[in-house]
Amino acid sequence: MKVLSVNVSRPRPLEWDGRVTLTGIFKKPVQGQVRVHSLNLEGDEQADLTVHGGINKAVYAYPSEHYPFWKKRYPERQFGWGQFGENLTTEGILETTVHVGDKFQIGSAVFVAVQPRLPCYKLAGKFQDKNILKAFTESRRSGIYFAVEREGELQAGDSIECIYRDPNQFAIDDAMRLYNGADLAKGVLTNVLHIRALPESWRTRVLDALKTKSDVLPDDFSWDRNRDSV
Repeated sequence: MKVLSVNVSRPRPLEWDGRVTLTGIFKKPVQGQVRVHSLNLEGDEQADLTVHGGINKAVYAYPSEHYPFWKKRYPERQFGWGQFGENLTTEGILETTVHVGDKFQIGSAVFVAVQPRLPCYKLAGKFQDKNILKAFTESRRSGIYFAVEREGELQAGDSIECIYRDPNQFAIDDAMRLYNGADLAKGVLTNVLHIRALPESWRTRVLDALKTKSDVLPDDFSWDRNRDSV
């Protein structure tokens, strides 16, 4: 597992669907060591902090393995690393094998896998295709949002080392399956509530899914809300 490219950008205007907005989705590769801060990478910036950025969306990684799928769908487009607005274009680290709460060291920084990406209209604007939002979600090629547990430095070519596996085994892909309406087992959903890194929004989704299976929540359901900060 390794980083193929480190990508950053400052916000720039994007015209789409009759309006102009600022977005940081137009990321480009950078060379050399890049500083990892608690909320982003050095040289990177999110435009709308109400839906982007923050502790639980500090760094976004996207598997290079998904690029052929999208190239086939959009053969007329030029695909360079950072095409999906990712900070890290990766190899060998996939949504099906990474679990919420897993920890990884890249360079001298340590990251916690937190959640999949649910795309907004800015991805549609970049591709000039509103249909990509549904395709992105249904394909479950979501990429992975990370929180930064330890600041440090990284660069393209760095290995990605898994240093902790969350015992509850709720994959990023499982989260997307839940979002897409899959009927996950009650035991799986109950275990998810014990994941410290799970954001409040996803905890709510899990609780809503559990309510459809039983009127009574598990006895040990309660948690310390401060645990969501990682």
